[in-house]
Amino acid sequence: MTDRRHNLLVTGGGRGIGAAVARHAARRGWRVAINYARDSLSAEALAREIEDGGGEAFAVRGDVGSEDEVLALFEAVDARFGELHGLVNSAGIVAPRARLDEMDLGRLERMMRVNVIGTMLCAREAVKRMSTRHGGGGGAIVNVSSVAAVLGSPSEYVDYATSKGAVDTFTIGLARELAEEGVRVNAVRPGIIATDIHASGGQPDRIERMKGFVPMKREGSPDEIAWPILWLLSREASYTTGAILDVGGGR
Repeated sequence: MTDRRHNLLVTGGGRGIGAAVARHAARRGWRVAINYARDSLSAEALAREIEDGGGEAFAVRGDVGSEDEVLALFEAVDARFGELHGLVNSAGIVAPRARLDEMDLGRLERMMRVNVIGTMLCAREAVKRMSTRHGGGGGAIVNVSSVAAVLGSPSEYVDYATSKGAVDTFTIGLARELAEEGVRVNAVRPGIIATDIHASGGQPDRIERMKGFVPMKREGSPDEIAWPILWLLSREASYTTGAILDVGGGR
């Protein structure tokens, strides 16, 4: 199915799952805004790759944990695309492995500000542009959660798990809030996926340590998360809202 001439914003789109979403969305005809917080090189390289392949994309900076930067991000998308039809909230952070009694307030506040408040701020701005209540033509939001929301990640990062649990709750509530306004809201819960988020949390060996606990006995790829996200964005999922899809190899 083609989603040509539709406009998509992918937060955290320069690397990992977000980059896979941007790449595959462009191949399906979406025009893509690739958001990044710090790694401009990766985001700009991906935008060039998409453009060289005949698609349309641009990289745009913005820390989703800052309201001012979120507002500037959406203004940039408005200026480039005019309309918005889809949002993938892929931006997120994880911190080094620790127990709760080892975590300070700064870590907890940063985790919630980026993973929860950032997701909500971006969704808020998307709603203002897509909801029929605001004169929009409808659209779809997909939030990237984690199986950690269900497992809790004890003695590893309960703060990250808690933030993703909040994303799940937010997905259900917002889906029901917007159900009559042409905007569908869903989420995916990835499991152990081969991205650099593990190294950024100080555990570069985490995939090797954890994949034995996955029923399929392997890690997933970013592409294997991107494809379900693209289905949730598409008209093929037109009667799906408030769904949280586990994509974790059975974990």
